[in-house]
Amino acid sequence: MSEHDDTAATGPAPENPQPNVAEVLGSVHTTNFPDLLRQLGGCLVVSTYQAGKLVILRPDGASINTHFRTFNRPMGMAADGERLALGAAIEIAEFRNMPAVAKRLQTPPRHDAVYLARRGHITGAIDIHEMAWDKHGDLWFVNTLFSCLCTLDTKSSFVPRWRPRFVSHYAPEDRCHLNGLAMRDGKPRYLTALGETNEPQGWRKNKRDGGILIDMATDKVIARGLSMPHSPRWYDDRLWVLESGRGALVTIDPKTGEKKDVARVPGFARGLDFLGPVAFIGLSQLRETNAFTDIEITEANADRQSGVWAVHIGTGNTIGLLKFTGGVQEIFAVQALPGVLFPEIIHEGEFLTSSYALPDEALREVGFTPQPEAQAVATTAAYGTGTAAGDA
Repeated sequence: MSEHDDTAATGPAPENPQPNVAEVLGSVHTTNFPDLLRQLGGCLVVSTYQAGKLVILRPDGASINTHFRTFNRPMGMAADGERLALGAAIEIAEFRNMPAVAKRLQTPPRHDAVYLARRGHITGAIDIHEMAWDKHGDLWFVNTLFSCLCTLDTKSSFVPRWRPRFVSHYAPEDRCHLNGLAMRDGKPRYLTALGETNEPQGWRKNKRDGGILIDMATDKVIARGLSMPHSPRWYDDRLWVLESGRGALVTIDPKTGEKKDVARVPGFARGLDFLGPVAFIGLSQLRETNAFTDIEITEANADRQSGVWAVHIGTGNTIGLLKFTGGVQEIFAVQALPGVLFPEIIHEGEFLTSSYALPDEALREVGFTPQPEAQAVATTAAYGTGTAAGDA
């Protein structure tokens, strides 16, 4: 195992030492994890609402650079090489990749993507879970509090587009704990819920095996009896689901509902994405006060882990892992960024005030007034030696 964090404490030790940032946000990983990401050609972004952090797992030499950004209850994500959307406590934040900013972050430049905040949409506190873009570029997200699937417009908090047939009305009552969303052919298709119920918090009565998988196209339940299902995905022409209550990665036949275990992991499995033949699975310890503790994984596995496990989807074997050792105890989402190895996410600070994105037509007409030589040198220095913000 190898240990690395890009946070550090400085100064003399206090008389009553408290854990420093590196300890609180510490992690260890298998020695092959950095090379595994490089071979697969991508990095990972992990959200943890419990710790209030977005964590970028970036290969950095022989280590994984765990790069932390602070948000208010970050949960669901959607990301690609150009965009990133994040569901937080009361809003959806959207970012755009502006790689030209990379040369201002560090000298010599090392970032291959820089996601800058572009806009935020206030949804109110709706317990946003998973989200994804469709083939038209519209963002879909699971509104767990109102038990429905939504999109956005310019005037509404959210626009309900679908709810399970057994949910009779929209209400902020979390009736079935709708949580997971899988896209297929560029459309929202499969969703998971923790119960087939139509009463406030009704799903809590049978957490152990009351979970369901729904086909949105037919509005029918494909599979029942699942143990706290999360993170459905259509990948490699198969439908994947995490049975969080068992710590299991499974495939489910969308026609028959037949379930097959592919792998077991030592924690509450939630958050799933793929790079090549590898599934990256988020694991949570589950605290004693967590409402999800009356399930198989908490009874059979007292030594539950928090981190990201890499599982080969052909064999089901764990081929690498990163484990958090400090304050990160619960993971919600794991998002792969194919083609990106060392990104930055900027949602505050000086670079938002001095970085501009313009349409191509306008860029062709950008020009600068010639400056006296001394002033030009000073301006170049100011823009050529910028450093990234602190990572705590």
